[in-house]
Amino acid sequence: MSSTYTIPDYHLHSEFSADCDTNINEIISRARATGMNSLCFTDHNDLDFPDTPDNIKFDLEIDDYIETLSKLRNQLSETENADSFDVRIGVEQGVMPTTCERLNSYTKEHPGLDFVICSSHVVDGFDPYYPEFWVYPDGTVKNVDSLYRLYFEEMLYNVQHFQDYNVYGHIDYIFRYGPDPNAPGAEDFQKITASIFEEKYWSRYKDIINEILRTIIDNGKGIEINSGSLYRGMDYMHPHSLILAMFKEMGGEILTIGSDAHDLKHIGYDFDAAAELAKSYGFKYYCTFKNMKPEYIFL
Repeated sequence: MSSTYTIPDYHLHSEFSADCDTNINEIISRARATGMNSLCFTDHNDLDFPDTPDNIKFDLEIDDYIETLSKLRNQLSETENADSFDVRIGVEQGVMPTTCERLNSYTKEHPGLDFVICSSHVVDGFDPYYPEFWVYPDGTVKNVDSLYRLYFEEMLYNVQHFQDYNVYGHIDYIFRYGPDPNAPGAEDFQKITASIFEEKYWSRYKDIINEILRTIIDNGKGIEINSGSLYRGMDYMHPHSLILAMFKEMGGEILTIGSDAHDLKHIGYDFDAAAELAKSYGFKYYCTFKNMKPEYIFL
């Protein structure tokens, strides 16, 4: 489902991401068609990304990236009203406990960034996107409950030791790809639905999620609503509504909205529903960012 909501997309990928080949100019044209007058590119940068079956590495060519997008922004300003479309420059920083220290001065080392998403894409040395990492060579499923726990433990370490970001992305990303721990084998992987999360997982992980969110809020950071889970077959947006509600109840205010699009058709995906979800939990604003500073805009 597409959206004509005018909220700018603050999580999307272009030809600068290793897993995407979508042209930046085509992205802007598509965003205009949805009714947006701004967006923020957030291409992947994941240092020390593990070996994968498709041999993908996510080291962003940051200087070329900033230069290219800055030129594009200037061209738009020179050829038409500067306010008609506003390009912001961001990065989705894949962070692990082993890379926190190296990344803590990233925006100072690379001036020109407006926005940084901090994301956990790797746990215990692997990306849960790849199904083979959930099973042993004989096909039996690993102890996924312990992997889910480790995912949040590593995330807690990240927020305690990494500060050079604005929002934490898709906090429950691992449930996008992980199986139900009660599944007897890889052939029985069960997609994690909203009700399964609420019934089986919330009680197990809500204490550590609370600690993560408290650290995020105390450090002046925020989270995102990420609609990308919907077109990947899930029945809820990231994060699960219980996490979103907890963030709001704890005093969280900084909230961005992103599609996690890697192609044109998913830009701004279901943003009208994302906005209504935010409002239903008491959020009055969403945020955009310029020069790493939040701008609050009424929903």
